[in-house]
Amino acid sequence: MASLAPILASERSAAKLLDMKPADFRSLVDAGVLPKPAKIGEFERWDVEQLRAIASGDLANGPGVIEW
Repeated sequence: MASLAPILASERSAAKLLDMKPADFRSLVDAGVLPKPAKIGEFERWDVEQLRAIASGDLANGPGVIEW
């Protein structure tokens, strides 16, 4: 059976995807550098494709401008 690729990630997993500590990841979220999570009930989750697009620069709209 093929393994499933996650579509959403917890804070810890999202930070790991970007190779940073969860506290550093949360600081960037709080500063508005990274997007806020989606709320699913009591859970907070980040869109993995959005994180990939941020890392690759695909969400940049001009110098230093990121659209969420």
